[in-house]
This record gives sequence, C-alpha cells and structure tokens, in this order.
Amino acid sequence: MKVLVVGKGAREHALVWKIAQSFYVDKVYCYPGNAGIAELAEIPQIKEDSVQAIADFAASAAIDLTVVGPEDYLAKGIVNEFSRRGLPIFGVNREAALLESSKAFAKEVMKSAGIPTAAYSVVTTLKEGEAVLKKSKFPVVLKADGLAAGKGVVICENLAEAEKELAEMLVGKFKSAGETVVIEEFLKGEELSLLLITDGDSVKNFLFSQDHKAVSDGDTGKNTGGMGAYAPVSLGTDALYQKIDKTITQPLLAELKKRRITYRGILYIGLMLVEGEPYVLEFNVRFGDPETEPLMFMLVSDIVPYFLSAAENTRFFKQQNPPVMQLEMLPDFLWHEGCGISVVLASKGYPDSSEKGKVITGLDKKSNDFTVFHAGTKLDGNGSIVTDGGRVLMVTTSGRTVREAVEKVYKQVDGIKFDGMQFRHDIAFKELKRESDADR
Repeated sequence: MKVLVVGKGAREHALVWKIAQSFYVDKVYCYPGNAGIAELAEIPQIKEDSVQAIADFAASAAIDLTVVGPEDYLAKGIVNEFSRRGLPIFGVNREAALLESSKAFAKEVMKSAGIPTAAYSVVTTLKEGEAVLKKSKFPVVLKADGLAAGKGVVICENLAEAEKELAEMLVGKFKSAGETVVIEEFLKGEELSLLLITDGDSVKNFLFSQDHKAVSDGDTGKNTGGMGAYAPVSLGTDALYQKIDKTITQPLLAELKKRRITYRGILYIGLMLVEGEPYVLEFNVRFGDPETEPLMFMLVSDIVPYFLSAAENTRFFKQQNPPVMQLEMLPDFLWHEGCGISVVLASKGYPDSSEKGKVITGLDKKSNDFTVFHAGTKLDGNGSIVTDGGRVLMVTTSGRTVREAVEKVYKQVDGIKFDGMQFRHDIAFKELKRESDADR
C-alpha cells in the first residue's frame, strides 16, 4: 500500500521512519517534508499548500492512507475534506480539533465532563483580565486560546508580570491566537504526556513520556515547542493509566459523543501529577513533538494496522468479514525494553527567533543504534544540509537504563555541529534522580 504523511518536522520524520518499516507499506510519500525525510520518502510536488491540493494529490496518486502530523492542517479541516471525497485518512476532523485549537473550548468540555483540571477564567479584554488577576493567587498561568506552536503558555510570578503578559497577548503577541486568553490556576507537580490512539470507542495507549518545554537546563528560561523527551516514565504505572482512563479518557470521549463530535485519531493528554493525582493541563489532537521520536524508536509493533483501524474511510483489509482491522481486536502495543530518549538541537535565538542556512556537519554517521530525526532542515544549492528552523534536529536513541540512554544520546550529540547550535544538557534529569535513588 501507499502512505502519505503530511508535515515537515521531526515528528513526521519519525512517523515516516516507522511507517516505512511496515509489512504492509510499499511506498511512503511526505509533504512538505524536509532534507532528512527525503532519504526515506518521496516528496511530491503539490501546487499549493492547501488541504484541497493535498487531497487532489492523494486522489490522483491512489494513496491508501494519509497520516496527518501537525495540528494546523487538522484545524483547517483536512480530514473533513478527505472524508468528503471518500479518501482514507488518519487524524481528527475540524470539530474534534477544537480541543487543541481552542483552549477555552477544551476547558469548557472538561468542566462539563467533570474532568480534573486547574480552575480557570476566560477573558477577551484587558479590563476583564485585570479583574481576574487581582483576585488570583500567584503564580498564574496565561494561555493563548489558539494555536501558538507550543509557545502560547506563560507562567507569571506576580501581578505586574501577568498584566504585562496579558496585554501583550491581547494585542497580538501570538497574532489571532491570543485574542482570547485563559487565565489558569498554577498546578505544582510533575508533568507527564500520555498519547492514545482511538476510534472514538476503543483506546490503545502508548508509553508515558516526559517533555522538557523550557529552553534551558533545570527547566529554566522561556517555553519552547519542546527541547527533548524520554519514555517510559517510572511514574507512569498501570494503576495511574487506569485512573486516567476512568477519570479523563472515557469521560472525554463520552462528552464528545454527546456533542456529536466524532473523534478518530491521536489523543494527547498533557498531565500534571499533583500528589499522585492526574490533572489535565492540555489536550492535543495529534502526536506530540518531541515525544513521538522516542516513542517510535521504542515501538516494536507495526504502527500501520493501528492507523488503519482508526482512520476515516479505510478500505484496506475492510472487505473481510468480520473486518480484521477494528482497533479493539488489535493487541496492545509491544515495546523494546529500556528507555528511549531524544535531544533537540536548536538554532541560535530559539524560541524567539532562529538563524537559518547554517551548514550541519556530523550527519554522515549511520547506525541502527541511534537515529537523527530532522525538524528544520533543507538542502542548499551546493547539496549541503543546512538549518531551516528553530528546532533543527532531534538525536534519538535508547538504553537498557535511563543513564545508559542519556550517555549514548549525548555522545551522538557531541558529533553534530552547526553555528549557534544550542541544546539542553539535562534531558531526563528527574528520571535519573529517581533511578539513582532506587539504586541506593
């Protein structure tokens, strides 16, 4: 079968890498793609970057399955367009994508479903916001309502800082994404990510993972799209998963059904563990980035049957009676033992800006023991791979223990260079502490 992956980042590179290994797949396409993805998939020439043009290509190339990576395509209704044409696609429709494209909508859904989350207020004017802030306990969290590439969340330590940030959000710091702002109670605890694949009824869970959103070591500095991740997380026990399923996942799916919203695709639950109890920080409607990279590296199972089982308009294998591709009939995911880890190499200036066109060296080393997923790269006129974004590369590997994984990944990081390269030196530092404490 032929599979098209939509997107151009390291998340999509990891998905292409995993899909290309599938027993069922003969050919992989990726649009728009990047320099690293081009080594594994054909980059089609599509006349314009629109959901209609992508659907035109999928129809003309007889694509058996399209897998959507980024949230912006989902929010634009790419699944609605493919479904209208009867084209098979894995991802949520525009209505379900509101869970990510509107934080205010997500909070209202959580409130209605009784899902544990931080107390909040939604404001659209500075006057409204200042009234809420003056009654708030600090620190508080300000969230731009719309899509802001993972950078629309700011923790404010005092009233003056919060009022300044709120004013900047409302006048366009995040463009239209900040026209509405959610002011949220600050929850203190440890963050986890849980990704699920669902057809709206059945659910299959990936390993618990942990992102590192702050740009600098020790979780300091500005929020980014993520500077690295690892999986699994020792805090992510079976008992915790069962609690999340009972108090979050199933109530959410039931609430969406009440609203006549069909949810087929990935559900990403951003969690805060507060004294062992899970609270929802955010819902995303697609694979997380950088969590996807270590998850795909650790996954033994063929991912494609799971995509097919939850996709809209899937034809592949559905002619059998009973259909063999129903999600509930598939086994739970099988995983490699140990720990997977990914470290982001970013451009100078990220997350505020990024230097582009810097030649990257050290990418010629190849091994089954590690992979470098490309996030923001392209080929220059001389055939060299150069930087083309804020997050440039995600170096990914695994180890039998967390410490072994950390040592291996940073050894590989040391071999890659480009001008202005920055990265965190402490990915998985909390897990390393837990591992050390357990060894005592």
